[in-house]
Amino acid sequence: MAEALARTHDLAAGYGRTPAIEGITFEVDTGQRIALLGPNGGGKTTLLRVLLGELRSMRGTVEVRGRAATVPQTERSRLDFPVSALEVALMGALPRLPWWRRPTHADREAALAALDRVGVADRAHDTFGDLSGGQRQRVLIARGLVQDAQLLLLDEPFSGLDMTAARGLEALIGELASEERGILIATHDLSQARRWDAVLCLNKRQIAFGEPDQILDREVLEETYAGAIVEIPGSDRVGVLPAHHH
Repeated sequence: MAEALARTHDLAAGYGRTPAIEGITFEVDTGQRIALLGPNGGGKTTLLRVLLGELRSMRGTVEVRGRAATVPQTERSRLDFPVSALEVALMGALPRLPWWRRPTHADREAALAALDRVGVADRAHDTFGDLSGGQRQRVLIARGLVQDAQLLLLDEPFSGLDMTAARGLEALIGELASEERGILIATHDLSQARRWDAVLCLNKRQIAFGEPDQILDREVLEETYAGAIVEIPGSDRVGVLPAHHH
């Protein structure tokens, strides 16, 4: 039976006196993949920071069971720093270690196992910056697994990936969810969001939350993306042009 890994009710949070997001009520269950849809500046990163415990709520409630780990965009990672894929994965052990203690042999073995789990064990000693975008994303996911995170928060993980790498990453996300993890995926890809288990639409406030087929209609998308709607030729569906494309 699925259990809630994270739950919010009427959540508001921000960076001062004015909330950046408000009215957020949703939950992430074990084995569930949830797309987080919204324009740039709509509050997706703010919500991820609240779930990580980096940002306190201004009102409402937030509950997170177990560990949560973020997987940032590889485009925002330092690619010129001479660190190996194994060392990046091993960074997942640092939050639970005293500042004076170095990672142990067991931590190193856990990092190697995590790299193997995500399919890049053969690149463990390669420089992180020399890897492809898809490989770097897998290494960052491995770092989250080393943290023993049950809740993975992926910030636009498909950004910059080619079709082959994106398909492989989508398959990996499905496998990780089948291992009773909850996964929240911030994305702009509407067609991809339709394949996840649920969708949370956000534009400074919660627009809708539920199963994709039930909530992803024109009205919800117009509220989420401020009217940036395009028709998909040869289909009865619509798509969106995120605000940064205008």
